[in-house]
Amino acid sequence: MRASTGNPAAPRKGRLDIWELLIRLVLIIASLACLLPFLHVVSKSLSSDSFVIANKVFLWPEGITIEAYKKIFADASILRSLYISVIVTVLFTILGMVLTICAAYPLSRTQFKGRRVITFIFLFTMYFSGGIIPDYMNINNLGLMDTIWSLVLPLSFSAFNLLIMKTSLTSSIPVSLEESARIDGAGHFRILLSIVLPLSKPIMATLALFYAVGRWNAYQDALFYIKHETDLRPLQLKLYYLVIQASESFQLEATQVSLSNPEVLKASVVVFATLPILCVYPFVQKYFVQGVMLGAVKE
Repeated sequence: MRASTGNPAAPRKGRLDIWELLIRLVLIIASLACLLPFLHVVSKSLSSDSFVIANKVFLWPEGITIEAYKKIFADASILRSLYISVIVTVLFTILGMVLTICAAYPLSRTQFKGRRVITFIFLFTMYFSGGIIPDYMNINNLGLMDTIWSLVLPLSFSAFNLLIMKTSLTSSIPVSLEESARIDGAGHFRILLSIVLPLSKPIMATLALFYAVGRWNAYQDALFYIKHETDLRPLQLKLYYLVIQASESFQLEATQVSLSNPEVLKASVVVFATLPILCVYPFVQKYFVQGVMLGAVKE
């Protein structure tokens, strides 16, 4: 009689399948919670005014029309604001990454004396800051009001991104690799450009996306610093004025956009402002996934 060779892991495998099912269910619900509101906004932007007013638009457009987008693209000031937003976002991201890399690399090297104190100084700024009024006075005293640099310089460095970059360089760049490069006669700049940066593409792509998305969605600083030079208003500030104008009975912004239903305008400008940054994400998705997982597994 053959002895029974049961697999003790079989019941546990069944329990694991239940947990896996629950995890997938939670992820699906969370994904739908993020996706469905955006689909609702897109549907409203493509629907005619009568269906939107009657609240008959949910996840599929009714009376499909692109009249809202035609009127947005017909306004030259909106296209100019889009151009300003692209320029500001590119300059902001490049400057932010240069500052972050130049600060994170020396702070990640053990031979750099005083790195703990300097790291604490950067960390301190994450919890305590001067506030809006000192920032405004500083920008005004520096003569940056109504200039594109008032949108690029103040927030171009993030202590949070610095700490992420520093941690990544410390854990992913072996000290022996740097020592071998030094034996071959390489200096700090050669090590940084030829070894550190090529091995840090995932975290660099992740932080660049953080910088770009943060700058693209920001409008409060432009609301404070861009007062008279209306040609320098970024897209988000322009759309903010358009939504307020459509919702109120007074004129805030000179524009050619005029829609009978403010809800259609709100939906169309949200989609118009979101699509450019969504088009960038697929190109950095591979590095983004690797970057956010750095440090998640300890060996």
